[in-house]
Amino acid sequence: MLGVFVKQALASEADLIIPDLSLVSFFGDLVNGKSLLMFGFLVCVFGLCFGIYHFLGIKNLPVHKSMQSISELIYETCKIYLITQGKFIIILEVLLAVIIIVYFGFLEHFSSLKVATIVLCSIVGILGSYTVAWFGMRINTFANSRTAFASLKGKPFPLYAIPLRAGMSIGMLLISIELLIMLIILLFIPSDLAGPCFIGFAVGESLGASVLRIAGGIFTKIADIGSDLMKIVFNIKEDDARNPGVIADCTGDNAGDSVGPTADGFETYGVTGVALVTFIVLAVSDPILQIKLLVWIFVMRLIMLVSSALSYGINALFAKTKYLLADKMNFEAPLTSLVWITSIVSIALTFIVSNFVIGDLGEGSLWWKLSLIISCGTIAGAIIPEVVKIFTSVKSSFVQNVVNSSRHGGSSLNVLAGLTAGNFSAYWMGIAIIILMAIAYLISSLSIGDIMIAPAVFAFGLVAFGFLGMGPVTIAVDSYGPVTDNAQSVYELSLIENIPNVDKEIEKGFGFKPTFEKSKLLLEENDGAGNTFKATAKPVLIGTAVVGATTMIFSTIVMLTDKLTTGLENLSLIHAPFLLGLISGGAIIYWFTGASNHAVTSGAYKAVEFIKNNIKLDGSAQKASTQDSKKVVEICTKYAQKGMINLFMVVFFTTLAFAFIEPYFFIGYLISIALFGLFQAIFMANAGGAWDNAKKYVEVDLREKGTELHKATVVGDTVGDPFKDTSSVAMNPIIKFTTLFGLLALELAMGLNKEGSLSIILAAIFFVISIVFVVKSFTDMKTKDEEVK
Repeated sequence: MLGVFVKQALASEADLIIPDLSLVSFFGDLVNGKSLLMFGFLVCVFGLCFGIYHFLGIKNLPVHKSMQSISELIYETCKIYLITQGKFIIILEVLLAVIIIVYFGFLEHFSSLKVATIVLCSIVGILGSYTVAWFGMRINTFANSRTAFASLKGKPFPLYAIPLRAGMSIGMLLISIELLIMLIILLFIPSDLAGPCFIGFAVGESLGASVLRIAGGIFTKIADIGSDLMKIVFNIKEDDARNPGVIADCTGDNAGDSVGPTADGFETYGVTGVALVTFIVLAVSDPILQIKLLVWIFVMRLIMLVSSALSYGINALFAKTKYLLADKMNFEAPLTSLVWITSIVSIALTFIVSNFVIGDLGEGSLWWKLSLIISCGTIAGAIIPEVVKIFTSVKSSFVQNVVNSSRHGGSSLNVLAGLTAGNFSAYWMGIAIIILMAIAYLISSLSIGDIMIAPAVFAFGLVAFGFLGMGPVTIAVDSYGPVTDNAQSVYELSLIENIPNVDKEIEKGFGFKPTFEKSKLLLEENDGAGNTFKATAKPVLIGTAVVGATTMIFSTIVMLTDKLTTGLENLSLIHAPFLLGLISGGAIIYWFTGASNHAVTSGAYKAVEFIKNNIKLDGSAQKASTQDSKKVVEICTKYAQKGMINLFMVVFFTTLAFAFIEPYFFIGYLISIALFGLFQAIFMANAGGAWDNAKKYVEVDLREKGTELHKATVVGDTVGDPFKDTSSVAMNPIIKFTTLFGLLALELAMGLNKEGSLSIILAAIFFVISIVFVVKSFTDMKTKDEEVK
C-alpha cells in the first residue's frame, strides 16, 4: 500500500519527472530540473572527493612501525568480524526478499523485472550501510596509530585534528553516497517504480544498520568489560600489553563505536528522507505542490554537505590559530565550537536557499515558516549535546557526584549515582525535545494546514530532518571517540618506550624528540573528550529515529483511514487492540534491553575466564601472544553473533506477527516502540556516559589508578558499558527497522486478509517463532562454569 501510494503519485507526474527533467521548471531558466540534478551530482562528487582526499591524507601521515603494526592487527581482526556479520546479513536479505516478492509480485502483481528491481534496491541499501561501515573502520584504524604517534611531539593540537579529520571524512562520504543512490533512483528508475524502490532501499539499509549496530554493540562491550576487569583482578594498568583482551577491546571500539554508528548514520539519513517523501505524497493533494516540496527536501539535503564542509574549514582555521603551538588545550572546546558554527551556518543557508527554491509558495510566507521549523531541529543538534554534557562531561556536577559517591560508598553508590544521572538526563532531554517540537507545532498552525492535512506531523518530520542538518559533523564528533580510545591503546600495545634507542630513532627519522610521559597524559585527556562527544551524538540519532518514525507512522494512519476520513475511532484507548498494542511495544523494549545486556554479560564471562587462565604476568612475556588475542576476538565474535541472531529474529518475527493481528493494534505497537525506546535509550546512554567519565576523571585528573576509588569506578564503567554502547544505541536502528519493515509487513497482512482466517493463523505462527527466540535469547547465553580453551 505504501509503495503503491508513492508509485501512483510519482506516476501521475511522470511527464514532469523523467522525459525532460523539468521537475523544477518553475524556477525559471536559471535553475531548471536538469541543472538542479546536475548540481546534486556535483555536490555528491565533491563530498566523495572530500572523504577520499582526507582518507589518503590520514593514511600518509607519519607513524612509527611499532604503532602501525598494532593498528594493522586491529584492522585484520575487524575484517574478520565484518565478514562474519556480512554472511548473516545475506541470510536476512533472503528473508526480506521473500516478503518483497510475495507482496509486490503476488499481491500487487508487479512483473518479475519490477520485483527484481525492488529486491536489487534493498540489496543496494544493505551494501550502502556495509560499505560506509567498512570505510569508517579502515580510516579509523589508520587514524588511531597516527594519533598515537603524533602525541609523542607533546603538543595537543594533532591529537584533536587527526580524529576529527577522520570523522569528517566518514561523514561527508557517507551522506554523499546516500544522496548519490537516491539521485540514481530518481533519474534511472521508471517513475512508476521509483516509490517502491525507495522503500526497498530504505528497508535494506535499515536491515544492514540494525545488524551491524546490534552485533557491534555486543562485541565491543564483551571485549571492553573483559579487558577492564583485569585491572581489578590483577591490579594492572589499562591497555596492559600482557592482557590478551586489549586487542579485542580495540577491535570492539571499531565494531561498536565506528562500524555500528557509521552504518546507523547512513540508514538514518535515508529513512528520514523516505518518511518525509511518503508524507508529502500522502498529505499534499496538489501534485505540483508535491513536486515543489519534494525538490525542496532534496535541496535541503544537499545543503547539509555544503554547510558542514564550510563550517569545518572555518572552525579548523580558528582552532589552528589558537591551539597549533599550545602546550595545553581543552579538547572539548573546538569540538563544541564546530557543532555551533555548523548549526548557525546550516540555519542561515536553510533560509537563504529556501527563499530561492520555494519563495513563491503560500503567498510568499511558506519558505520562512518551513525554514524555521527545520531550524528547530538544526539548533537541537547543538542544544542537545550541551544538555548531554551536563550529565556526562568529565567535570560536570553529575559525574562529580558519581566520583564522590564512589569514594565514600564504593561500587554500590557508584552504580546508584550513575542511574541517577541517567534518570535526570531523560527528564531534561525530554523537556528539551518537547519545547523544540512544540515550537515547530505552533509554527505549523500558521496556515500550513491550507496546503496539507495534519501539518503538525509534517512539522515533526521536518524537526527530525533538521536534526540531521549538520549530518557530517554529527558523524564526525561521534567517530572522534573510537579513534581517541584506540590511540591510547595503540600507544600502550606498541611498547614503544621499551624499544632500544627509540628516542634517537624517532629524532633521526621523524625530526623530533619524543616526550613519552606527556604523550600518555594527553592521550588520556583526549579520550575523555571522545567519551563526552560519543555521548552527545547518541540522543541526536535516537531523537531523529523517534521523530522520523512518528512521521512514517502517521503516513500509515493516513492510508488506513483514507486520508483521515474513516476509522479514526480506532485510534483510541476505547479500541482495545490499539491499547494492547501500546502495551506490547513497552514489553518488547524491556525484553530487548535485558536480552542485549545478557548477551554482553555472558560473552564477557567467557572472555574473562579465558583471559584469567591465559594472561602471563610472571615476566615471561612483554605482551600477550597474537594467538591468545585472536582467541579473545573469536569469543567476542561468537557471542556477538549468537546474541544478535536471537535479538534480530525476535524483532523480525514479532513485527510480522503483530502486523498480522490487527492494523490498529500494530499502530499502537509502533507508537509504543518509539516512545518507550526514546526514554530508555536516553536514560541508558547518559547513565553509561556518566560512569565512563567518572572513571576517566579518577584516572586523569585525580591520578588515582589502582586505588579503591578507581576500582569502584571501574565497576560502574563495566555496568555502563552495555548501557551506553549496546542497548541504548541499538534502539535507534531497531525503531526505524521496525517501522519501515512493519509498514511492508502491514501491507502484506492487509493483502492476505482477504483470505479470512489466514492472517490469524500466520500471526500465531510468527508469534510462536518469536517466542522461541525470546527464550533462546536467555537460554543460549546462560553462563556456565566450564573452561574456555
